[in-house]
Amino acid sequence: MSGALPLAGRHALVTGAARGIGAAIARRLAADGATLTLLGRHEDTLQALARELPGVAQARTLVCDVADAASVARAWQALEAAGADVHVLVNNAGQAASAPLVKTTDELWQRMLAVNLTGTFNCCRAALPAMLRGGWGRIVNVASTAGQRGYAYVGAYAAAKHGVIGLTRSLALEVGSKGVTVNAVCPGFTETDLLTDSIAKVVATTGRDAEAARREFTRHNPQGRLVRPQEVADAVAWLCTAGAGSVNGQSLSISGGEVM
Repeated sequence: MSGALPLAGRHALVTGAARGIGAAIARRLAADGATLTLLGRHEDTLQALARELPGVAQARTLVCDVADAASVARAWQALEAAGADVHVLVNNAGQAASAPLVKTTDELWQRMLAVNLTGTFNCCRAALPAMLRGGWGRIVNVASTAGQRGYAYVGAYAAAKHGVIGLTRSLALEVGSKGVTVNAVCPGFTETDLLTDSIAKVVATTGRDAEAARREFTRHNPQGRLVRPQEVADAVAWLCTAGAGSVNGQSLSISGGEVM
């Protein structure tokens, strides 16, 4: 692809794009010249982000539940009808919930698998045919350090994210000779609304103040701080470039050295 920007002429789809890491990734890919499709469950928040992006006329929004295969199929049908093949797929949509294993309900277990793992599978399956036809593609799955090492009280979430890493590795082997790379990024605890909710839950259940609860999350990072969403977005953007063409099947830990 010609052009000064590394993703000029590429169409990138980001799931869970409305806020947090997903929004940071969308902004970065747009700045790198990509045409964006923003996928999420709430049209109003997707539209608000689309209005912020450069070249707003090229930012498409689609309401979709990635855990629902039929919903994903409808989203890709809309893209195909518009002649918009996906060159870059970033599977960012996810949820986190905590509970001791003996108190983990069937509903919580299934929800963690559905959103974090099945949603990634559904979107990979939908995006791959066009990538394989075109002989070029980038898939980046947003996993977690919980998928690299595990944490207590988040067994369902950690199992789902381990599954994302396994899927990433297997798919990378399957399509590596066909111009498509598949990688994962694994953020540590990141400064997002999701983490704010987790801190509030710790405060409510333990009686600690918010600052003490926050220290519980930062202590895992050898740098003693939370990861910034932009740092995750920068790593994703690099994996989407031609320069990362030999990087395949990797799980890049973005955690200040928590996982080595």
